[in-house]
Amino acid sequence: MQVVLTVPKLACAACVDTITQAVRQRDPQAHVEADPKTKQVRITSERADSDWRQVLAQVGYPSA
Repeated sequence: MQVVLTVPKLACAACVDTITQAVRQRDPQAHVEADPKTKQVRITSERADSDWRQVLAQVGYPSA
């Protein structure tokens, strides 16, 4: 399943790294794509959308 989230605080490569690390800690098999220009994060995983929203919020990147 693919989840697409808009993350207003996504601004740079360091943000992308933080988000990617947080996702991979929860699901090492997840595929993450994050684009600071569009503020979108795409996560391909078997976990639910709500789980990813919680993970991102916990590391300071709540989704809109």
